[in-house]
Amino acid sequence: MTVDDRFTAGPQEASEVPEGTRSEIVTGPVSDWATDFSHLEPEWAADPYPILDDLRERCPIARTERFGGGWLPTRYADVAAVAYDTERFSSRAIIMGNVRPPRELAPMGDSPPISSDPPFHHHARKLLLPAFTKSAVARREAATRAYCHALVDTLEGLPVVDAARDYAQHIPVRVIADMLGFPPEDGPRFRRFIENVLEGVNKPAEERTAALDELYDYLLDQIRDHVDHPRDDLTTYLVKAELGGHKLEAAHVAGTMALLLIAGIDTTWSAIGASLWHLARTPADRERLVAEPELLPTAMEELLRAYAPVTMARLVKEDMTWNGVRMRADDWVLLSFPSGNRDPAQFERAGEVVIDREANRHAAFGLGIHRCVGSHLARMELRVALEVWLARIPSFELADPAAVTWSTGQVRGPRTLPLRLGAR
Repeated sequence: MTVDDRFTAGPQEASEVPEGTRSEIVTGPVSDWATDFSHLEPEWAADPYPILDDLRERCPIARTERFGGGWLPTRYADVAAVAYDTERFSSRAIIMGNVRPPRELAPMGDSPPISSDPPFHHHARKLLLPAFTKSAVARREAATRAYCHALVDTLEGLPVVDAARDYAQHIPVRVIADMLGFPPEDGPRFRRFIENVLEGVNKPAEERTAALDELYDYLLDQIRDHVDHPRDDLTTYLVKAELGGHKLEAAHVAGTMALLLIAGIDTTWSAIGASLWHLARTPADRERLVAEPELLPTAMEELLRAYAPVTMARLVKEDMTWNGVRMRADDWVLLSFPSGNRDPAQFERAGEVVIDREANRHAAFGLGIHRCVGSHLARMELRVALEVWLARIPSFELADPAAVTWSTGQVRGPRTLPLRLGAR
């Protein structure tokens, strides 16, 4: 048996984060989105775009006292300015909630590289790049396509299916499990981890800590198994990797794996589901893509722009005045890439879905140094998922528009998506 002292601590000790600044989350009806916004409200989950359009016109940098205080820039230019400004905004916390990790957690953060500040970020990100190049991703396409076909096989003969639950969510679960060398049958656990981390930010801090302990218990079990039984996967790679001539800290390895497991699944699950939702409710676009499958790569970028799933958070480093507003140290800033993608100052017909849009420098994968390292992988999964679905199920519609539900929090996508198959 191989022993690696980095991973011999108990799970709680290895995942424990120093006490940060706590603040109570207050949810409930929003009095005015310009001064009291909350991304956890049901109307935000159901349809945030009218809210964001209104704010962009009358109060482009909204404020809230919830979560201990935060800001919401809604214009593309402002979102980009924060994303690129690592001098005044820290990434040590990317999920806006009731706990602010202490400043001592920087520059690594708890989920490197997405939670890392420069200069540490550059080295942590560079470690992951080989696994996410176009050529590395291309080697996974055949298996992904075969799995999508297998999922569709299980839906044959059913008049109504839940495309979010029975199709979209399973694809990134299988891909990420294969990359990390995790048992694919653990998919239900992955989904529970995602809900706890991304949708459970309104829970008491003690419950959130318990949920994180469960996640890190699992990750450390997987790491120890890979230490004892190395194989050709990303977990073994991280266990063996070095920075500056030293093996990665246990917290670095586990934090990066948590990032890949949670972000790698939820964002793609959401993008696939939102794309199918759009095509189900827009017959002209669906019929055109069935007739012109070569248009899909272009259409896919437009669907990513229009239904970008991800909003990221930053923390203000020091008291300052920024673009006319007085920000306090440790204020949250929500980077709404979905709002930036619908800014008329940046995109013509910004509020429309134009599936043959050619000029489309959208921000669905983020902006700045933290632009998604897995964008090639996400694009492959989305393209293959849509190619297989449209080839096998060219005709479908929403079975009940009112039955569609969307996730809350900073990653938005359909969680229930009943589709009637064979609809004309």
